[in-house]
Amino acid sequence: MTNIIKSPRGTRDILPIETINWLNVEAIAQSILAKSGYAEIRTPIFEETILFKRGIGEGTDIVNKEMYNFLDQGNRELTLRPEGTAGVVRAFIEKQLHKNKLVNRLWYKGPMFRYERPQSGRQRQFHQLGVECLGTNDPQADFEVILLAIDILKGLQIDDFILEINSVGNFSDRQKYIVALKDFLNKYKDDLDSDSIARLYINPFRIFDTKNKKTQEILNYAPILSNFLDNSSRSHFDSLCNYLSDAHINYAVNNKLVRGLDYYTYTAFEIKTKNLGSQDTICGGGRYNHLVKQLQGPNMPAVGWGMGLDRLLLLLEQKQILNKNFIDFYIAIIDSNANNLSIQLINFLKKIGFTTELDLSKSRIQKQLKRAAQLSASACIIIGQEEVQTNTFIIKWLNSGNQYQLHLNDLSNIKKIYLEELIRS
Repeated sequence: MTNIIKSPRGTRDILPIETINWLNVEAIAQSILAKSGYAEIRTPIFEETILFKRGIGEGTDIVNKEMYNFLDQGNRELTLRPEGTAGVVRAFIEKQLHKNKLVNRLWYKGPMFRYERPQSGRQRQFHQLGVECLGTNDPQADFEVILLAIDILKGLQIDDFILEINSVGNFSDRQKYIVALKDFLNKYKDDLDSDSIARLYINPFRIFDTKNKKTQEILNYAPILSNFLDNSSRSHFDSLCNYLSDAHINYAVNNKLVRGLDYYTYTAFEIKTKNLGSQDTICGGGRYNHLVKQLQGPNMPAVGWGMGLDRLLLLLEQKQILNKNFIDFYIAIIDSNANNLSIQLINFLKKIGFTTELDLSKSRIQKQLKRAAQLSASACIIIGQEEVQTNTFIIKWLNSGNQYQLHLNDLSNIKKIYLEELIRS
């Protein structure tokens, strides 16, 4: 066993006992998105490297430090996708989706890859759910996508989150701000950490991502981006704030919020929780009005977000609101002649929507009950010699210990009995 092959550092196996919760989260999100007119799009997990260099920005940490790049057998430069938006926009342009409708509402889910130091809530392979609304600059679209994220969180019984928003302005606003920011930071050059000094010349915006406490203290006195917004940028942001206020959605303006990607314009936002330590952002996004054109597409504004599913599941686990029941009924057989009866039971239970598992071990009933408990089954159906002879079966509820004997003719009542026991427990 010393030479056992393990999963690569920064990855994890999602085991069957967990996938039921992943599927539940995805189903709730998919239902909410479908009701708002969003359609799923699936793109490759690897793309040409140039896509991310152009889209995300060559001055970002993602492109410079975190991407998984490789050459294929044809000597082509490819990259495992570090985020979802660039791939969706590439597909949007290549397949000319803009010709089908004025506004395209899309959503995606799947694994992303970044070479980072693994820790709780941050892996090198992680999973994202994301939405993109392409074709409108209306601030109501910004409000729409933010509301979608909030609806998904509330649908998962998560309501203790913090919405932070900011405006990063347009290209002209940022250029004016960068000049002022450089002038300010140059005065403290000797006190900045090495990463921030490098960013000062390549991409000053990224300095706001620093984890260095001394640099963070200096940034407390830096110029504020909102003071450099033109009338168009300010009007867009004010409209979004009004939409949020009218909908009674609490938010905080964070002047340091710029996000880690270069393509953002106007709106930037994050949804955070206090329950995940340093990895507290569970959703982030904003507007990217120039990315489509930047990737050789039409001049088309867009807005979207990405939600970290791994962190979301971690949060749900901490809040103890995950579905622990992997199966509804575990079928325990203690008589060799029980096959016909068990097949009838299983087929009926599956037909009316219950999940089942048949024990094939032929072991003692105590071991079968233990196995049912390990699988977090709601109940165990026991079929022994007496049950075979009388066409009956025993239901033993694992939480309460309650036990009933039912006849096959009573199968139509099993859903009612299940719900009653669920309410009692």
